[in-house]
Amino acid sequence: MRIRPYFSSSSKVWDDIGWVFGIEETGYEGWEIVADGSYRLDNPENVARIADVIGSLPLGITVHAPYADLNLATLNYPIWRESVRQVCTCIRHASDWTDRVTIHPGYLSPVGRIMPERAWQQQKEALAEIGKVASDHSVLACLENMIGIREFLCRMPEELAGMVEGIEGIGITIDIGHANTVGKVREFLPYLSTASHLHVHDNHGVHDEHLALGAGTIDWDLVGTCIARDYSGVVVVEGRSIEEGKASLPTVRGWQA
Repeated sequence: MRIRPYFSSSSKVWDDIGWVFGIEETGYEGWEIVADGSYRLDNPENVARIADVIGSLPLGITVHAPYADLNLATLNYPIWRESVRQVCTCIRHASDWTDRVTIHPGYLSPVGRIMPERAWQQQKEALAEIGKVASDHSVLACLENMIGIREFLCRMPEELAGMVEGIEGIGITIDIGHANTVGKVREFLPYLSTASHLHVHDNHGVHDEHLALGAGTIDWDLVGTCIARDYSGVVVVEGRSIEEGKASLPTVRGWQA
């Protein structure tokens, strides 16, 4: 199995869907749908519009579940219940197109900071429920490592691996850009062999800038060598524009083992 370059852009979730045709024209093999804004999958009109485009393009599909204002680790039960519901609903609809859905972990609210152990348990319970739905729909829900904001769960590789261990239907998405914001790119590389999905983008080690590969401080020679050796499958370039996606594609193609 080889590396397959896909493209995704969270900055486009309110744009007209016509931009997606540029993904195939640029040379990418697939599209990771960010299921937010005009691309939420709990809206039948959105689903019909997306399905029409998918049917007209030779693109593979993966999906990123909604995350805006959701928190799988909240201690506020109605908010937790709604967060789980939205992720599960996304997985059910996405299963018509893909077997991979990336999900974000939760974060410590002001109350969660007082009781962090309980917040981590809420995250575990959410994953158990989400994983059951994913398995029932032949999907792997892949938990993603997060950016360098201390309230987020699963910023470190051992936290991410420990959180998903033993939960049916749950895998791992490694995000190299996110890893750079916590200064842990090298520490995440040994986990590539266990990853089920991969996101790449660049930054300068502080903010989640989503720059083209090579425009920040990540050592892509090192990362690319490890990806070529230890990972096969979809590599999603998360960019701000098709133009930046085009600039990143030669680097990804160079990782073919």
